[in-house]
Amino acid sequence: MNPADTQQAAAAASTRGVYGWRFLAPLFIGPLLNPINTTMISVALSPISRSLHVSSATVVWLVAGLYLTSAIAQPTMGRIGDIMGARRVYLAGLVVVIAAGILPQLAPGFTPVLISRILLGIGTSAAYPSVMALVRAHSDQAGVETPPAVLSGISISTLTSSVIGPVLGGLLIAFGGWHAIFLVNIPLALAALVMTMLWVPSDGSARRGDARFLDLDPIGIALFGITIATLLVFLIHLDAPVWWLLPATLVVFGLLLGWELRQPKPFIDFRMLAGNGALTRTYLRMLLLYFGSYAMTYGYSQWVQDAAGFSASQAGFLQLPTAVLAGLVSLTIARTTKVWLPLLLTGVFPLIGGVFMLGMHSDRPLAYLLVMAGVFGLGQGLASISNQQVLYQQAPAAQLGTASGLSRTFVYLGAILASGVLGATFGQSPSDGDMHLIGLIILICSAGVVLLVLFDRGLRRSGRAPAEISG
Repeated sequence: MNPADTQQAAAAASTRGVYGWRFLAPLFIGPLLNPINTTMISVALSPISRSLHVSSATVVWLVAGLYLTSAIAQPTMGRIGDIMGARRVYLAGLVVVIAAGILPQLAPGFTPVLISRILLGIGTSAAYPSVMALVRAHSDQAGVETPPAVLSGISISTLTSSVIGPVLGGLLIAFGGWHAIFLVNIPLALAALVMTMLWVPSDGSARRGDARFLDLDPIGIALFGITIATLLVFLIHLDAPVWWLLPATLVVFGLLLGWELRQPKPFIDFRMLAGNGALTRTYLRMLLLYFGSYAMTYGYSQWVQDAAGFSASQAGFLQLPTAVLAGLVSLTIARTTKVWLPLLLTGVFPLIGGVFMLGMHSDRPLAYLLVMAGVFGLGQGLASISNQQVLYQQAPAAQLGTASGLSRTFVYLGAILASGVLGATFGQSPSDGDMHLIGLIILICSAGVVLLVLFDRGLRRSGRAPAEISG
């Protein structure tokens, strides 16, 4: 073995020692809680509506409430973790998740269920930005590069839970009723809580006792929250637009921009985003990709129940190809650092899926529906891995928690936009023509993703994630 190979082998062995299973296990559990809760609910809306005697228009707030809360809480939790310690924020979030899982079992009615979903949004939002920051800090402290497989493991955790959510939700409802989709959070969060306390190193002493409240930029957080809330409420009601919310959103965003540009430690660093075009383009790609992903997940689930005549549990199983293929493709590219081709294919596969949707009819054979679901799964598997790889490299190290959380905000903007478009398109019940329109919209968004990748010179030059911008 030549000296270069010996040195590389030694570095690999050192990295394996740093990233043992005890450190990684709790960090892989927490990030799956948010996406699994966003997708499990898709097959539970009808059972909850019937059980609690609430309308479809009311029950949809179980979806919107978690999205709205998560879109605001993800970067907020990331910012708090950047300042006060990611491990502390992670543990606090897990405690909130446990409380959210218990609440619907103790208090009957729709309001406790809605409060539980909001608490889930807050608690699960602490996981992803905290875990990304913990991984970066662990690598820096050990003096090693973060292995691509570690980042892919986090990505696979969030992706698998996202795509398997409808399947798991259908199983839980079949055997335990809709309450089971809340109960399942308790053992998962409890396991992550105990393992984190035992095996994840505590936050550094530099973060103890000296983090000031004003360092969090509370005014910036408040203005950001109001901006996102007014925008998302407008998007939720696209079927009957509340037009005054648009100028209100622009006014509050202007206040946010003016405030943050004057702050030495802003919550949202607009100067960094303006100078870091690669990161900004990643956020835009994620918005387009996840709009298409959630439009398919929720639209398909409603269509197969209301138009094609399948039950809630069957609707979950019809998305099994999405889950299986997304997981397989994620594992296939887990160790690669070359992202250009995977990023390009994240737009190509939904393009193909959109073509399938244009040909959907309620009398289509089962094989057609399964193949279409599988095509979307291929794109989702590639999107989760490749976008996380470039985000980790593009975001400044000191702002990784906030930047990671902000990426999730764009995911939820896409999800809320998808919910609004579906509400405006489907009306009382989805038809074949409605699904054709959704397929066309997905085609347009997917084409945008393809163009963003093709014309990104930084990605195209090397095929790898751009080098970190230290800000």
